[in-house]
Amino acid sequence: MILGVCEWLSTKTNFTTKNIRILFVLMVLLGGFGIGAYLILWLVKILSKE
Repeated sequence: MILGVCEWLSTKTNFTTKNIRILFVLMVLLGGFGIGAYLILWLVKILSKE
């Protein structure tokens, strides 16, 4: 999406980027959990590079 989390996560798992994006959208629509998970994964992505 915006911060590159879905693409980064797809390289770490065996899922495609499209499937991960769909999962995040569904999580946002079903209670808003996807926003928090996306931000946490963004922080993990940034901290794992250092």
